Amino acid sequence: MTRVLEKTAPSRPAETPPPARRPRTLRTWYLGGGLHSVLFAIPVVLVFAYFSWGPIIQGLTLSFQKTNLILPAQWVGLSNFEYVLSDPGLAQAVGNTAYFALLALVFGFPIPIILAVLINELRKYDGVYNALAYLPAIVPPVAAILLWKFFYDPSASGMFNTMLGWIGLGPFPWLNSEAMAMPSIVLYATWAGAGSTAIIYIAALRSVSTELYEAAEIDGASIWQRMWYVTVPQLRGVILVMMLLQLIGTFQIFTEPFLFTGGGPNNATQTVLLKIYNYAFVYGDFGAATALSVMLAAFLCVLSGVYLWATRRWSTS
Repeated sequence: MTRVLEKTAPSRPAETPPPARRPRTLRTWYLGGGLHSVLFAIPVVLVFAYFSWGPIIQGLTLSFQKTNLILPAQWVGLSNFEYVLSDPGLAQAVGNTAYFALLALVFGFPIPIILAVLINELRKYDGVYNALAYLPAIVPPVAAILLWKFFYDPSASGMFNTMLGWIGLGPFPWLNSEAMAMPSIVLYATWAGAGSTAIIYIAALRSVSTELYEAAEIDGASIWQRMWYVTVPQLRGVILVMMLLQLIGTFQIFTEPFLFTGGGPNNATQTVLLKIYNYAFVYGDFGAATALSVMLAAFLCVLSGVYLWATRRWSTS
């Protein structure tokens, strides 16, 4: 019986080896449309290089020149960098920028996450809450800053001072105080950016499995426990990217101190970018302005590298 089965069993067809791959030559590349692809790509690459890398190269060149963009430029080597580093106001500008970044990170970074979790939990009318959260991003920054500047009126009749007076606080000098000017700017920046950042977190929360939240609810976890043990671990990749973007953005803060205080009072809100603006458009020294810009760009590159190296284990675990 075994012999019969062996004889009647169909034989397995022999596998044919794959055809040998012909070596790719210049002729086959040309006949395959490679030349047409290159001809179509060249204009795109040139336009991108001109508008993207062109200003970078021009800025690097300008940092070694002394010019006001009117008279002919003079090569001065590293004199612009030496001049910027010897500026007594640079240390204060760097300190103010770091202070703003620290306040924005400690107080401003968790708020969009908490706002996104609350909106995600309030599933009814979530579209209305999303629109209200994103509303500050729609308001033009200049108009919003001028409006908040009116709210920061230091007199007792100012809006914020009037509201705080109802509970027996104030009046506060807000933007007129060296101690309160920077926290006041951070408060506005948090209000302006929290909504748009929260929308990103809400979109990321949609990808989190609802079974995790249901299991946490069955176990009796509160909303804060669900956020800490479920939401944060699931969103750590997005959180790391958003934190890096916030660090880069806060070190380039310009619009808020420029419109709120102009760097005052007593240079308490003078930032690095505001100093670059003063070099270029107040003193007319574009060489020093670009030199400080190059130093800021190099610092942000190093900061990004250190940040990615420090968080690589947590982002992949």
